[in-house]
Amino acid sequence: MKVALVCDWLVSVGGAERVLKAVSDLFPDAPIYTSQYSPKKIDWFKNREVRVGWLQVFPLSFRRFLGPLRQAYFSHLNLSNYDLIISVTGAEAKSIKKGTALHLCYCHVPTQYYWGMRDDYLKNPGFGLLNPLARLGLKLFLPPLKRADYKAAQRPDRFITISTYAKGEIRRAYDREAEIIFPPVAVEKFSTTDFSTSKKGNKTEKSQAKKPEQENCTRYGFVTTSRQVTWKRLDLAVKACLELKVPLTVIGEGPEHKHLKKLARRSKLIKFVPLTDQQGLKKYLESAEGYIFPSLEPFGIAPIEALACGCPVIAYGAGGALDYVIDGENGVLFGKQSVNSLRQALRRFKTLKFNEKKIRRSAVPFAEERFKKEIKAYIIEQVKQGNNTNEKKVKSASKKSAR
Repeated sequence: MKVALVCDWLVSVGGAERVLKAVSDLFPDAPIYTSQYSPKKIDWFKNREVRVGWLQVFPLSFRRFLGPLRQAYFSHLNLSNYDLIISVTGAEAKSIKKGTALHLCYCHVPTQYYWGMRDDYLKNPGFGLLNPLARLGLKLFLPPLKRADYKAAQRPDRFITISTYAKGEIRRAYDREAEIIFPPVAVEKFSTTDFSTSKKGNKTEKSQAKKPEQENCTRYGFVTTSRQVTWKRLDLAVKACLELKVPLTVIGEGPEHKHLKKLARRSKLIKFVPLTDQQGLKKYLESAEGYIFPSLEPFGIAPIEALACGCPVIAYGAGGALDYVIDGENGVLFGKQSVNSLRQALRRFKTLKFNEKKIRRSAVPFAEERFKKEIKAYIIEQVKQGNNTNEKKVKSASKKSAR
């Protein structure tokens, strides 16, 4: 089969790019179509054929301005000469023309600036001094862009998504049903759990040899890591930890960095550190008492990484977190995105005792190999169904021709 892969952009390393990488490993010869590509920002696809169009001429810093242009670009991208198209998208890549090809869309969530986070983007578009202009543009063009996005969502043959929450959002926004296949997380790089394959090919767990006293080592303080933007609600973590006088390490950077440092009031309890590699992050997670996840997200890679390190998660009880945080077992859920609600959750967290082995084990179902196995089986099944449907159409056409 001729296979093509499609994604919104390739200009940074993140969860969407990790999904695309895993899918491209299954189809190493398939070209990747995207709007903008920077090999310097993400070198995962240097051995792949990445094809870009006229949007490549724009600076990467313009990406947030280019939503309408991306919609125009992808909606005119004709991939009808392929047999199978797999799009990995949370924005406009689902718009491509497919002809008779089978189009499977791995959709993280409906385009957020048109649907679930519309009000957040209108309140703070994230363009700094240009916010008033961006806000006006969103208000003027949002209705037609939203209609175009809905129309584009009717093009794929099947939807796959990342969580129960995302499945509901796709149904609500696009009137489409989606199959849930949890995205791949590099849990092997964060966990002390080894993965071995039995003779039957099933994955089994095998604890690595280590000293018993290392299993439940002393942990101190809390940690949180993400891009520092308003809707991530890292301000809740800073304020709650200040009020409870407990240490917090904030890893990352972004537009809200200065504001968060101001909220910290130069307290020695709140430590800000820049983004680090996986090994560096692992050290922070393995030494932390708990990981704070205050944002509403369709999934959330970082909390799974924390669980793989044996670090329980204190999460806002909505969105993708409900698929992996079990209250009282591997973390604590809080009901409102407020300082008071998080503060109460942290107090309750302090009264609980967690089993580190169980916490690590709860991350195993999200391993990358599991994702590849499930997505491969799903693709094979859909291709078989598509072939059977085409055969029926051909036979039906033959009978009509004979008459």
